[in-house]
Amino acid sequence: MFEKKPSTFKSPDLSKMQEVVIDFRTKIYISMDEDPIKAKKKYISRHNSKFE
Repeated sequence: MFEKKPSTFKSPDLSKMQEVVIDFRTKIYISMDEDPIKAKKKYISRHNSKFE
């Protein structure tokens, strides 16, 4: 009746992404063509909006 979905997930290849350090314990990974400064600002604004 119901088919189970496979529980396999493809992880992105981190060697093809650049690392952006937010603080000493938070890192995010973005594609190589994105701007790291904009990505950091976007992450911080989303994070702060959760706590307002």
